[in-house]
Amino acid sequence: MRIRLLGPVELRAGAGGFVPLPGAQRRAVLAGLALQLGRVVPVDDFCALLWGDRPPASARPALQGHVAVLRRALAGSPFVLHTRAPGYLLTGPADEVDALHFEALTARAAERAEAAVAGPAGHGPDQGGTPLGLLEQALRLWHGNALADLPDTAPRRALVDQLDQARTRALIAWAGLRLHAGTGASAVPVLEQAVRADGLREELVALLVRCLHQAGRPADALTAYHRTRALLDRELGIPPGPVLQAALTEVLADDRATRPALVRPGPAQPPPAAPVPLRPAPPARPAPDQLPRRPVDFVGREAELRWLDEALGPDRGEDGPVLVVGAAGVGKTATVTAWAHRAAGAFPDGRLFADLRGFDPAGPADPADLLAGFLLALGVPASGLPADRAGRAALYRERTHGRRLLVVLDNALDAGQLTDLLPGGADCATVVTSRGSLEDLLVTEGAALLRLGALDGPDALRLLERALTPDRIRAEPAAAAEVVELCDRLPLALRIAAARLAARPDWAVAELVADLADEPGRLAALEADGLAGISDALELTYRHLSLDATLLFTLLATHPGLEVDVPASAALLGSDPAAAREALGELAAHHVLTETGPGRYGRPDLVRLFGAQLLAEHPEGVRRLGTERLVGYYLEATRHCSEQLEPAQEGYGEHPRPAAVQPPAAGVRGALDWFRTAEPVIRALVTAAAGTDPRRAWRLAMCASALYYGSSRFTDWLSCLDAAEPAAAACGDRAGLALLLGARANALLGLERRQEAAEAARRAVAGSSPEDGYAHVRALAVLALATALRGDQAEAVHPAAAATVLARRSGDPRQLSYALGYGAAVTLLAGNPEGALAQAREARSLLPGHPAATIHLWSMLTEAHVVQSIGPKEAGELAWHRLLAACEEAGQLHLQAIAEQSYAAFLLARGREPEAVGRLRAALGRFQSHTLESGSASTMAAAVEESLNSRPPPAF
Repeated sequence: MRIRLLGPVELRAGAGGFVPLPGAQRRAVLAGLALQLGRVVPVDDFCALLWGDRPPASARPALQGHVAVLRRALAGSPFVLHTRAPGYLLTGPADEVDALHFEALTARAAERAEAAVAGPAGHGPDQGGTPLGLLEQALRLWHGNALADLPDTAPRRALVDQLDQARTRALIAWAGLRLHAGTGASAVPVLEQAVRADGLREELVALLVRCLHQAGRPADALTAYHRTRALLDRELGIPPGPVLQAALTEVLADDRATRPALVRPGPAQPPPAAPVPLRPAPPARPAPDQLPRRPVDFVGREAELRWLDEALGPDRGEDGPVLVVGAAGVGKTATVTAWAHRAAGAFPDGRLFADLRGFDPAGPADPADLLAGFLLALGVPASGLPADRAGRAALYRERTHGRRLLVVLDNALDAGQLTDLLPGGADCATVVTSRGSLEDLLVTEGAALLRLGALDGPDALRLLERALTPDRIRAEPAAAAEVVELCDRLPLALRIAAARLAARPDWAVAELVADLADEPGRLAALEADGLAGISDALELTYRHLSLDATLLFTLLATHPGLEVDVPASAALLGSDPAAAREALGELAAHHVLTETGPGRYGRPDLVRLFGAQLLAEHPEGVRRLGTERLVGYYLEATRHCSEQLEPAQEGYGEHPRPAAVQPPAAGVRGALDWFRTAEPVIRALVTAAAGTDPRRAWRLAMCASALYYGSSRFTDWLSCLDAAEPAAAACGDRAGLALLLGARANALLGLERRQEAAEAARRAVAGSSPEDGYAHVRALAVLALATALRGDQAEAVHPAAAATVLARRSGDPRQLSYALGYGAAVTLLAGNPEGALAQAREARSLLPGHPAATIHLWSMLTEAHVVQSIGPKEAGELAWHRLLAACEEAGQLHLQAIAEQSYAAFLLARGREPEAVGRLRAALGRFQSHTLESGSASTMAAAVEESLNSRPPPAF
């Protein structure tokens, strides 16, 4: 495994594979460790690298989370990540870290160079390579700007500056050796690129001047000198220094500076042979260059440009075309044009370019017309053009055969438009851009596919800086970062936003943020006079969609989530899953949506806002339709999943109607996995429907309650209940309000806010009566538990007994299991372990087919406490292991956290403190990878921090 820092930070596995490391901060942790390989990096250094001088309060837990993920990513590799006070330590082979390997190679090159100067005496054969070879090997390790995708903090900038200086020193040494060997001409392209990046580095410019001179290009050498002289005067107000002056003197001493450039023969070159009579040479074939001008504000895309280099490089063989696809405004044309200019020298026979206008309102370009343009550029006279498309295509293939041409076909609509435009020569390279996926081209022509996404954050900020000024961006970094996100990091949107600011120099960046933050007006704010804006680009895509895809595009505006899946889309369309899957696939093929997983699709904010614009143009009935269908689907889907945790759920007053497509919920874990993704949508729908459909709004919240508890999302649960309780009150539904207040009490208990929980439960009991059945039983049971956990065990026994009596009278085993499960815990806390054991076992017996239901696990927890106190030691150990295995199998994080704590108390009571602390640390590490909101988890963290201080954690 190799760690790459000399470019975007990457973790590479064998055979060129990547280990995904999402998140700039996580990559920054890896970079900090790798650059200090073998040395402990303090936590404070990481905080500065990730957050600068203003780390958040959650910095240390966040860092621990990043370290835990990196440990898993490095598992099985030669790198090992250790915890060492006061921070972390990475060990492993230094030559597998490209920055350290670069440092070693340059140091070895310097040693070899010094040895060569000292003379051969006392030195054996050079086993480490020549200095020139070592430096070339070192420079090849760079694949972009160092640490390119890390958070922009002062420590990161300092590290980048150190690495860039080392690179420049190596480049200077390498070019000097090239010059000394008489091969300075080969260094010219690299030096020109370096001088473009840093035109004030006189030593680099001097080397460029001397290499150009050695290459027989004295006029270009003088141009490079005078360009730098002017730059020094304009930027620094100083004349060129002695190094650059000496380079100028060398050029002026050669009279070729005033003659046409000729290549100077090397010292060992033989004299030219006598001319041999030849037949008159045919006229040279033209080398057209139709590329659009190089995009002046192009930034980033280093990985994509490298990919194009490899896919279209000299070793490509006879592979098919390259297809670059992406959403409207993502920068496909700019990326391909920038690469084509960079690679132009590899295509000496010319560069052809055509805009196929695939999504133009006037219709796509005619391939016959495009072929005529290509043939004229290739030297075919107008009189020699065939009249029909087939004839032109045949002549085009003939004229491109045997040539090394680059053909760029921009903005294609479909594969049929491209068939005749692909060149016939095996040495030709073709790049196609499109908003569509053009899958036919992948099949018929063996095309290679490159998908362009939005820019990363640092590159998006650089684009703003180039369009404005760095000072203006640095003056308001937070506002600039917000502009980047409000533009979805799309180059087109960013350029329009920058143009608005450039045209208004008195505006603060924050004023544009205010404009863009207004969702209804954001798309209008991203329009530019005379140019196609984001709405225009999306409109052109929309016009090419099928009827189902356009309907889904519009109705998705009512979906409040960041992602949508096939079942929810089928509900929106009122169709079967197959039709929904096809419509989603079409939207993804046009890059309106992005497939984030099997059957799941995400969408940018700007796409969502455009969909809202479309929806606003429809009648009120259509606008309501999407929300109504979504609430109906999620109500039934949530009930279906909640059944896994709380069996035999009723509809809370509504007759169940099976959804057309149910989410996959294989047991409790499957149900919780589905809910973790669906929860933000459910909460938003409860809020949206509370005013228009309050009856179903509160029922949706209640159906989700078992899932909220099981996934330990107590704060989100309270937010959902905040919207649902007024909806139940508006319906005048007394039992519904009691159910919701009982759910609130349970959520507050999960957060260990016991006093508030007891108050909510009292309100639920007071607002209901025995006639309300399950609602009153639940309210009594949770009041009993909250009261007992507050320390009033004697008082808690009465509501617990009342709940059990009512439940037995109802004849409903579900009510009885709930009352007994909670009552068993109260009875145990009141000091009656035998009674608690009987109640817990009876509660479990009522749910024989649901061993992972919440009340079943809760009753097992009570049993384990009883067995450890009144049974043999072995029985207690077995009870805890059974409970922990059941909780882990079900994925019930909150109950698992409580069980881990209670088992630790069991171990401590038996003098097994190291084992207890070890288990809790391991459990806490597992829970930190989840959004576990639990008072038990907080207690666990505190217990581990203090090494438990030999005190057992609480029982519940």
